[in-house]
Amino acid sequence: MKFQGALVKEQGVTFGIIVVKPHVLNSPSEADSMRTFGVRAFGPVPIILMAQNARGVPTYSGRRDIVNFLAKVPMQVIPWREYTLN
Repeated sequence: MKFQGALVKEQGVTFGIIVVKPHVLNSPSEADSMRTFGVRAFGPVPIILMAQNARGVPTYSGRRDIVNFLAKVPMQVIPWREYTLN
C-alpha cells in the first residue's frame, strides 16, 4: 500500500504523520485503523493524522502537544514523501 506521510524528529520527539481523507478524522474507528497502520509503517512512535480541506488548509489529529506544534509549522517544511508498505 502506498501512502503520503512524513517521519519527523523535532525537539527530541519522533512522530509519524499520515495524510488521510477528511472523513477519516470524523470516524473514530477509521482514525484508529490509520493510527495502527501508522505504527506498522513508522514503528512505535506517536501517529498524527493530517487531512486538508478543499482550500488545502490542514487539520491535524493526534497527540495534542504535537498537533499544537504542527499548527505553527508551514506544511512546506514538513519532509513529505510517498511510502510503500507491503
